[in-house]
Amino acid sequence: MNKTTIVILYLCLFFFYHLPLKAQAIKEKEIALITYLKQIETQYNVSFTYADSNLRNKTIIPPSKTLSLKALIRYLEEHTTLTYEKLSDGIYVVRNLVRSITSTTQALDEVIITNYLTKGIILKNGGITNLKPKTFGILPGLIEPDVLQTIQALPGIQSVDERVSSVNIRGGTHDQNLILWDGIKMYQSGHFFGLVSAFNPYLTDNVIISKNGSSAIYGDGVSSVIDMRSSNKIKNIFSSGAGINLISADAYSVLPLSKKTELQLSLRRSITDIIETPTFDQYFKRIFQDSDLTNNLSGTETVSQNETFYFYDLSAKFLYDISKKDKLRINFFNVYNNLDYEEQATINNTNEALNSELVQGNISAGVSYSRNWNSKFSTSAQLTFSNYKLDATNFDVSNNQRLIQENEVFDGSLKVNLNYRINPYINFLGGYQFTEVGISNLQDVNNPNFRSFIKEVLHTHSVFSEFKFVSNSKNTNASLGLRSNYFEKFSESSIEPRLSFSHRFLDFFRVEVLGELKSQTTSQIIDLQNDFLGVEQRRWVLSNNTTIPIIKSQQLSTGIHYSRDNFLISLEAYIKNVDGITTRSQGFQNQFQFVNAIGSYQIKGVDFLINKKFEDLSIWLSYSYSKNDYTFDNLNAGESFPNNFDTRHTVAFAGAYTYNNFKLALGLNWRTGKPLTEPDTIEPVVNNVINYNSPNANNISDYLRVDTSATYDFKIGNTTQATLGLSLWNILDRENIINTYYTLNRDDSVSKVENFSLGITPNASFRIQF
Repeated sequence: MNKTTIVILYLCLFFFYHLPLKAQAIKEKEIALITYLKQIETQYNVSFTYADSNLRNKTIIPPSKTLSLKALIRYLEEHTTLTYEKLSDGIYVVRNLVRSITSTTQALDEVIITNYLTKGIILKNGGITNLKPKTFGILPGLIEPDVLQTIQALPGIQSVDERVSSVNIRGGTHDQNLILWDGIKMYQSGHFFGLVSAFNPYLTDNVIISKNGSSAIYGDGVSSVIDMRSSNKIKNIFSSGAGINLISADAYSVLPLSKKTELQLSLRRSITDIIETPTFDQYFKRIFQDSDLTNNLSGTETVSQNETFYFYDLSAKFLYDISKKDKLRINFFNVYNNLDYEEQATINNTNEALNSELVQGNISAGVSYSRNWNSKFSTSAQLTFSNYKLDATNFDVSNNQRLIQENEVFDGSLKVNLNYRINPYINFLGGYQFTEVGISNLQDVNNPNFRSFIKEVLHTHSVFSEFKFVSNSKNTNASLGLRSNYFEKFSESSIEPRLSFSHRFLDFFRVEVLGELKSQTTSQIIDLQNDFLGVEQRRWVLSNNTTIPIIKSQQLSTGIHYSRDNFLISLEAYIKNVDGITTRSQGFQNQFQFVNAIGSYQIKGVDFLINKKFEDLSIWLSYSYSKNDYTFDNLNAGESFPNNFDTRHTVAFAGAYTYNNFKLALGLNWRTGKPLTEPDTIEPVVNNVINYNSPNANNISDYLRVDTSATYDFKIGNTTQATLGLSLWNILDRENIINTYYTLNRDDSVSKVENFSLGITPNASFRIQF
């Protein structure tokens, strides 16, 4: 019996052994209504939408847990002065029995599908997907609601190298995703150099994902918007939690300071420098393969040892309701990664050792003020700051060389927005944004002496307006927006229309049309594959409108969806053009690796999904077809060739099962291998240079991965909820090749280098929530 079989049997036996266990009967006491509604959401797989002011200070004695949902709703209406109106598919709106005018005119985004794939994922109009990490169910391979891992379950989103810092959405590179944390732009998205999301999910209240037709309020992000938001309402309820897994430990707390103030805190730190777990071993092997830490680039006998690696993230948010109309919010967020190792060599019979180090971090802060002038008109203003820094000091002991590399980003912005509800059917959103971005890059070598420091600064002024329309029947939803950007340094403007249209017909069908024009001035490039110790090769740069142009995109998609009785069929076709990309931003490792050229890519694709939900089981099958091609006028005779991220076919088949407090998920992911450029078989080397065939004319082998995960919830005492989780990533232990390239040896022979994905990777977690 092999190790994989043993682990799977142990996993199954452990959880099935605990299935019959039931908590001791505890006499229920009166609790806060908001707290009880959250319990109902978990138990019955539903969601409640309400104004906190309507539920504040209300309490209830929970009834028997054996009540049906229908009987429970009736009990709630009988014991509270509230109504519980069902909108669709498990979504309830909670209102006062005596409705004010403001309740009747409140705009609610129509929910198309709740618990899409699994609990906590919601489809809305306008091509928007919402994630609710606090109510997250389970997905294969995940035991915690990692945002950047979770979104990869959605059609059209994947990571060709398994890293959350390399998420490809409809063929785009990761830097083409606009990632926001409470309105602040993030330039670092991963810990452990991309294997763990940098964003602690346990204080994340809502995540908005838009692949097309995004709101005009968003600039940048020619591929997508990933907008993460922490809770913005004061609940006057203390809550906290803590957890540990085989990579990190974390804790969070929501602290009511008064009726008008609240403090939200979260902290996470790796345990990798304290204990080496099987998960850490697999992560270390995956990330540091083909890096300076494991490669001997100097050609002499060197040894790297005493490696120390750790990371942490910290977030804090202060909420102050100045009055019923005025609110103040202050945010702080810090991400940090540190790698330190010792390189030893024997030179002239003398042992020498020096420390190399890599530090990566993002510090962000924001202050926002909002005012509701009346039931129809509100304004808000936000001042944000984001500072990303990547420092590396690399010592080559044998050659007596020291290399320092630095990449720093400063991003400051001012945003002023207004929202006016013209009537119950039309809403207007408008505003102004000013952004200052400065990016610097430093390289300093002592032998031979060389120093290069480049810094670019760009000011951008943006104005936008957007009208949203909802028909009286709510069958038709439309949004038409326009954003205008003025790039001060270049004296250049861009006009960007945005369109979102959705119409429901024949009760169960919905047609959708989305379109947008977008631009962005920041991107990531790779100068050398061993930049920053070969671990974090990408560095941020700013458009200079010559060698690095402003990136611009045009995208149009149309889809049709059928939803009835917990059964969904979805089909969406799209076309996207992105202009102004550079070869240095695409990570070429062939004849174009050291070429600086400007070009574009076009991707045409179709995303198809079937999702069937039963009482305790959700099963889904998705298939994506996409054709993604580059065009560079000065390369390949100007002819198009496959994009480095062109994975033509992608299939995912998975299921999530819930039985009382036990959750189990199993899933399969398959896709065609990414493109590969091979050397000529007859004459592989010409003039001491590899002689390559046509670019990206071949593909590496197909990628196949099967994952599973399981969680079990139970109580500890009267007020503490605990969760135990186990997962296995790549349970077949398949050696997936995620990248292949060729190098030239000193004897003019060609070597083939292959990078492999994670092998079988276990993880376990234990969490408590008060």
